[in-house]
Amino acid sequence: MAQGLTLDAGALIAAEKRDRSFFALWKEALDRRARITLPSAVLAQVWRGNSPVIARLLPSCSIEGLDEGTAKRVGALLAKAGRSDVIDAAVVAGAASRGDAVVTSDPDDIRALVAATGVRLRILEI
Repeated sequence: MAQGLTLDAGALIAAEKRDRSFFALWKEALDRRARITLPSAVLAQVWRGNSPVIARLLPSCSIEGLDEGTAKRVGALLAKAGRSDVIDAAVVAGAASRGDAVVTSDPDDIRALVAATGVRLRILEI
């Protein structure tokens, strides 16, 4: 399977704003049949119950939950990186486990978390 994408909140916000760079990445991923992962914590952060754009994207996404094991990996990553944003850490922990590229509007925070994983990940800024 082609390299997947993991979306952060900024990616969904860009989608709502109909950002062309987001939709170019989205279309390219769909054309490659790449896995697109959306952590459930990201969905909770952005969803307000009235976003037809996000609702249309969801069927193409694999929703990743935050179970006990994942929560422990996220907490350990936060400690190692000296950070506190659970949602960004959930994005990076999941992406690192799959080797996904991360789609973000906040590359600095994501980059710091990626560095703490020791895994090389592409960071796609939108």
